[in-house]
Amino acid sequence: MLPTSRRTAAACLFAAVTFSVAGCSSDSSKDPANDKIAGADSGAPSTNSPTASASAEKNAPTFDFPSDITVKVDRKPTGDATKDAILRDVAYSAQARLEAFGEGKGQTANMNRFFAVPALTYWAGRVTTVKNDGLTVTGDYRFFNFKVTDVANGKTAAVRYCEDQSKGYSKEIKSKKVLRTQPSDKDFILYTLQAVKDSAGDWQVAQQNWKKGDASCVQG
Repeated sequence: MLPTSRRTAAACLFAAVTFSVAGCSSDSSKDPANDKIAGADSGAPSTNSPTASASAEKNAPTFDFPSDITVKVDRKPTGDATKDAILRDVAYSAQARLEAFGEGKGQTANMNRFFAVPALTYWAGRVTTVKNDGLTVTGDYRFFNFKVTDVANGKTAAVRYCEDQSKGYSKEIKSKKVLRTQPSDKDFILYTLQAVKDSAGDWQVAQQNWKKGDASCVQG
């Protein structure tokens, strides 16, 4: 049986949790990321290249989710090749993060591909903490409302998206017990992030913050 402090932590879903003894926080400990890239000139035009976009899709990652996890990604094309590539890889990063928690490994191939320091270091640490607490994740997860809010020089981007965790839960690894929580607006999380393009052409999440219960993400 988990001690009280760990059960309190377990009641909070993994993505926006600090796992502190005091309990759950409704927001990240950091301020939400800006929707503009500081000091960047956002006036540079994006390029439209269907051929490049199709080629990138050929290198799509594969994800190994546990059988008790389902994932849905609602991402609409923008018609802009650069923005579509950014949103595609950010969507991959969201799935990579969930996969890491499901596997209990913070630096999977997909995490290393779609995350950069310091975000990679942070999430690897969170995965380790959750696993050491005897927990994993289960249930249904949905990612939606993807939007690029700024692009600078084709190498740096500001992005936001939402996650629906209303049917996602923590689970005790040993007992397999699902730690169900009462549905609330805080099950809907707004992520704001900065992504950078690496030498291989992938967009990696470098910084990431979140806010639970944000009005732009909450759905009935």
